[in-house]
Amino acid sequence: MKYIRIRLIYLALLVVCCFVIRCSKDKYYFDGGIVDPRFNGTMLEYLESKPIEFDSLVTIIRLSGLEENFNKDTMTFFAPPDYSIGRAIERANDLLYSAGMDTLVSLDQVPPEIWKKYLEKYMFHGANKLNDYYQLDLSLENAFPGQDYFSYNNTVFNIGVIYDDANGVKYGGYRHILFSYIPDLKHPQDGWVSSNISSCNIQPENGIVHTLTNTSIFGFTGFTDDVMASF
Repeated sequence: MKYIRIRLIYLALLVVCCFVIRCSKDKYYFDGGIVDPRFNGTMLEYLESKPIEFDSLVTIIRLSGLEENFNKDTMTFFAPPDYSIGRAIERANDLLYSAGMDTLVSLDQVPPEIWKKYLEKYMFHGANKLNDYYQLDLSLENAFPGQDYFSYNNTVFNIGVIYDDANGVKYGGYRHILFSYIPDLKHPQDGWVSSNISSCNIQPENGIVHTLTNTSIFGFTGFTDDVMASF
Protein backbone atom coordinates (compact mmCIF):
# COMPACT_ATOMS: atom_id res chain seq x y z
CA MET A 1 0.00 0.00 0.00
CA LYS A 2 2.81 2.38 0.86
CA TYR A 3 4.42 1.69 -2.55
CA ILE A 4 1.13 2.35 -4.34
CA ARG A 5 0.63 5.63 -2.44
CA ILE A 6 4.16 6.75 -3.39
CA ARG A 7 3.44 5.95 -7.05
CA LEU A 8 0.17 7.90 -6.92
CA ILE A 9 1.89 10.91 -5.35
CA TYR A 10 4.62 10.74 -7.98
CA LEU A 11 2.06 10.60 -10.82
CA ALA A 12 0.13 13.52 -9.33
CA LEU A 13 3.32 15.62 -9.15
CA LEU A 14 4.16 14.65 -12.73
CA VAL A 15 0.72 15.80 -13.95
CA VAL A 16 1.09 19.12 -12.11
CA CYS A 17 4.56 19.68 -13.57
CA CYS A 18 3.34 18.92 -17.09
CA PHE A 19 0.44 21.33 -16.63
CA VAL A 20 2.76 24.10 -15.41
CA ILE A 21 5.18 23.53 -18.30
CA ARG A 22 2.32 23.52 -20.80
CA CYS A 23 0.92 26.74 -19.36
CA SER A 24 4.36 28.31 -19.53
CA LYS A 25 4.69 27.30 -23.18
CA ASP A 26 1.24 28.63 -23.97
CA LYS A 27 2.02 31.89 -22.24
CA TYR A 28 5.25 32.18 -24.18
CA TYR A 29 3.42 31.37 -27.42
CA PHE A 30 0.72 33.98 -26.94
CA ASP A 31 2.97 36.68 -25.49
CA GLY A 32 5.92 36.11 -27.80
CA GLY A 33 4.06 35.11 -30.95
CA ILE A 34 2.31 38.43 -31.58
CA VAL A 35 4.38 40.74 -33.77
CA ASP A 36 3.62 44.45 -33.78
CA PRO A 37 3.09 45.38 -37.47
CA ARG A 38 3.50 49.11 -36.86
CA PHE A 39 6.69 50.88 -37.89
CA ASN A 40 7.66 54.25 -36.47
CA GLY A 41 8.77 55.92 -39.68
CA THR A 42 7.85 56.44 -43.32
CA MET A 43 7.48 53.70 -45.88
CA LEU A 44 10.91 54.45 -47.33
CA GLU A 45 12.45 54.35 -43.87
CA TYR A 46 10.86 50.96 -43.30
CA LEU A 47 12.34 49.59 -46.53
CA GLU A 48 15.73 51.08 -45.59
CA SER A 49 15.55 49.25 -42.26
CA LYS A 50 15.47 45.89 -44.11
CA PRO A 51 18.62 45.98 -46.30
CA ILE A 52 18.79 42.20 -46.70
CA GLU A 53 15.38 42.22 -48.39
CA PHE A 54 15.19 45.67 -49.95
CA ASP A 55 18.63 47.18 -50.57
CA SER A 56 18.24 47.14 -54.38
CA LEU A 57 14.62 48.23 -54.09
CA VAL A 58 15.58 51.33 -52.10
CA THR A 59 18.24 52.13 -54.70
CA ILE A 60 15.80 52.02 -57.61
CA ILE A 61 13.23 54.06 -55.68
CA ARG A 62 15.83 56.81 -55.50
CA LEU A 63 16.93 56.33 -59.12
CA SER A 64 13.31 56.56 -60.29
CA GLY A 65 12.66 59.86 -58.53
CA LEU A 66 9.87 58.36 -56.38
CA GLU A 67 11.57 58.97 -53.04
CA GLU A 68 9.14 61.74 -52.04
CA ASN A 69 6.13 59.50 -52.79
CA PHE A 70 7.43 56.82 -50.44
CA ASN A 71 7.97 59.39 -47.73
CA LYS A 72 4.73 61.38 -48.05
CA ASP A 73 2.00 59.60 -50.02
CA THR A 74 -0.60 57.45 -48.28
CA MET A 75 -0.28 54.27 -50.28
CA THR A 76 -0.38 50.50 -50.35
CA PHE A 77 2.87 49.08 -51.69
CA PHE A 78 3.40 45.51 -52.84
CA ALA A 79 7.14 45.39 -52.25
CA PRO A 80 9.19 43.29 -54.68
CA PRO A 81 12.17 41.82 -52.80
CA ASP A 82 15.70 42.23 -54.10
CA TYR A 83 15.78 38.64 -55.30
CA SER A 84 12.97 39.32 -57.78
CA ILE A 85 14.78 42.44 -59.04
CA GLY A 86 17.95 40.40 -59.45
CA ARG A 87 16.13 37.79 -61.51
CA ALA A 88 14.76 40.50 -63.82
CA ILE A 89 18.28 41.90 -64.31
CA GLU A 90 19.59 38.40 -65.08
CA ARG A 91 16.93 37.92 -67.74
CA ALA A 92 17.73 41.29 -69.29
CA ASN A 93 21.45 40.44 -69.31
CA ASP A 94 20.78 37.11 -71.01
CA LEU A 95 19.01 38.93 -73.83
CA LEU A 96 21.67 41.65 -74.06
CA TYR A 97 24.42 39.05 -74.17
CA SER A 98 22.63 37.05 -76.86
CA ALA A 99 22.32 40.22 -78.93
CA GLY A 100 26.05 40.93 -78.57
CA MET A 101 25.43 43.99 -76.40
CA ASP A 102 27.03 45.09 -73.13
CA THR A 103 25.31 43.67 -70.06
CA LEU A 104 24.15 45.58 -66.99
CA VAL A 105 26.64 45.81 -64.17
CA SER A 106 24.85 48.42 -62.01
CA LEU A 107 21.26 49.48 -61.43
CA ASP A 108 21.88 53.03 -62.58
CA GLN A 109 22.46 51.78 -66.14
CA VAL A 110 18.71 51.29 -66.47
CA PRO A 111 17.05 54.60 -67.42
CA PRO A 112 15.15 56.23 -64.50
CA GLU A 113 11.89 56.33 -66.50
CA ILE A 114 11.96 52.52 -66.80
CA TRP A 115 12.44 52.07 -63.07
CA LYS A 116 9.61 54.55 -62.46
CA LYS A 117 7.26 52.82 -64.90
CA TYR A 118 7.66 49.41 -63.28
CA LEU A 119 7.80 50.55 -59.65
CA GLU A 120 4.49 52.37 -60.10
CA LYS A 121 2.88 49.04 -60.95
CA TYR A 122 3.31 48.09 -57.29
CA MET A 123 2.01 51.35 -55.83
CA PHE A 124 -1.68 51.94 -55.02
CA HIS A 125 -3.45 54.96 -53.56
CA GLY A 126 -4.88 54.48 -50.07
CA ALA A 127 -3.89 52.13 -47.26
CA ASN A 128 -5.38 48.63 -47.59
CA LYS A 129 -4.74 45.74 -45.23
CA LEU A 130 -5.55 42.10 -45.97
CA ASN A 131 -9.02 42.44 -44.45
CA ASP A 132 -9.83 45.31 -46.83
CA TYR A 133 -9.67 43.03 -49.89
CA TYR A 134 -12.44 40.78 -51.17
CA GLN A 135 -12.25 37.01 -51.18
CA LEU A 136 -10.82 35.31 -54.27
CA ASP A 137 -11.48 31.68 -55.19
CA LEU A 138 -9.85 30.77 -58.50
CA SER A 139 -12.21 27.80 -58.88
CA LEU A 140 -15.32 29.90 -58.16
CA GLU A 141 -14.49 33.29 -59.61
CA ASN A 142 -18.11 34.14 -60.32
CA ALA A 143 -18.86 33.96 -56.60
CA PHE A 144 -15.51 35.15 -55.22
CA PRO A 145 -13.74 37.27 -57.86
CA GLY A 146 -11.46 39.42 -55.72
CA GLN A 147 -11.42 42.95 -57.11
CA ASP A 148 -9.59 44.89 -59.82
CA TYR A 149 -7.46 47.90 -58.85
CA PHE A 150 -5.56 50.56 -60.77
CA SER A 151 -1.98 51.17 -59.69
CA TYR A 152 -0.25 54.56 -59.79
CA ASN A 153 0.36 54.32 -63.55
CA ASN A 154 -3.12 52.83 -64.23
CA THR A 155 -1.92 49.26 -64.62
CA VAL A 156 -4.77 46.90 -63.70
CA PHE A 157 -4.31 44.21 -61.07
CA ASN A 158 -6.67 41.77 -59.44
CA ILE A 159 -6.11 41.68 -55.70
CA GLY A 160 -7.96 39.13 -53.62
CA VAL A 161 -7.69 37.05 -50.46
CA ILE A 162 -7.40 33.28 -50.80
CA TYR A 163 -9.18 31.40 -48.00
CA ASP A 164 -7.46 28.04 -47.59
CA ASP A 165 -9.25 24.95 -46.33
CA ALA A 166 -8.32 23.40 -42.97
CA ASN A 167 -9.11 19.97 -41.55
CA GLY A 168 -11.85 19.42 -44.10
CA VAL A 169 -13.47 22.80 -43.41
CA LYS A 170 -13.78 24.85 -46.58
CA TYR A 171 -12.39 28.38 -46.21
CA GLY A 172 -11.54 27.62 -42.58
CA GLY A 173 -7.77 27.94 -42.86
CA TYR A 174 -4.98 30.40 -43.49
CA ARG A 175 -5.76 33.53 -45.51
CA HIS A 176 -3.32 35.20 -47.86
CA ILE A 177 -3.32 37.83 -50.60
CA LEU A 178 -2.88 36.93 -54.26
CA PHE A 179 -1.56 39.83 -56.34
CA SER A 180 -2.21 39.35 -60.07
CA TYR A 181 -1.21 41.43 -63.07
CA ILE A 182 -3.85 41.42 -65.85
CA PRO A 183 -1.99 41.67 -69.18
CA ASP A 184 -5.00 41.79 -71.53
CA LEU A 185 -7.88 44.08 -70.56
CA LYS A 186 -9.96 42.74 -73.45
CA HIS A 187 -9.84 39.33 -71.75
CA PRO A 188 -9.48 40.28 -68.06
CA GLN A 189 -9.97 36.74 -66.76
CA ASP A 190 -7.15 35.27 -68.84
CA GLY A 191 -3.39 35.13 -68.53
CA TRP A 192 -2.96 36.50 -65.03
CA VAL A 193 0.63 36.77 -63.83
CA SER A 194 0.27 36.18 -60.10
CA SER A 195 2.48 36.59 -57.06
CA ASN A 196 1.93 35.43 -53.53
CA ILE A 197 2.69 37.50 -50.44
CA SER A 198 5.36 36.48 -47.94
CA SER A 199 4.35 39.05 -45.29
CA CYS A 200 1.50 41.52 -45.10
CA ASN A 201 0.00 44.42 -43.16
CA ILE A 202 3.25 46.14 -42.21
CA GLN A 203 2.19 49.63 -41.15
CA PRO A 204 4.66 52.49 -41.54
CA GLU A 205 3.31 55.97 -40.86
CA ASN A 206 2.09 56.63 -44.40
CA GLY A 207 0.57 53.37 -45.57
CA ILE A 208 0.70 49.58 -45.77
CA VAL A 209 3.45 47.29 -47.10
CA HIS A 210 2.80 43.77 -48.39
CA THR A 211 5.98 41.92 -49.38
CA LEU A 212 5.95 39.65 -52.43
CA THR A 213 7.66 36.26 -52.37
CA ASN A 214 11.07 35.69 -53.93
CA THR A 215 9.48 33.70 -56.76
CA SER A 216 8.01 36.87 -58.28
CA ILE A 217 9.71 38.56 -61.24
CA PHE A 218 10.12 42.31 -61.05
CA GLY A 219 7.85 44.11 -63.50
CA PHE A 220 5.84 40.97 -64.33
CA THR A 221 6.17 41.42 -68.11
CA GLY A 222 7.81 43.93 -70.42
CA PHE A 223 10.76 45.00 -68.26
CA THR A 224 13.42 43.16 -70.28
CA ASP A 225 11.98 44.44 -73.58
CA ASP A 226 12.08 48.03 -72.33
CA VAL A 227 15.67 47.61 -71.13
CA MET A 228 16.69 46.19 -74.51
CA ALA A 229 15.02 49.06 -76.33
CA SER A 230 16.85 51.62 -74.21
CA PHE A 231 20.31 50.48 -75.37
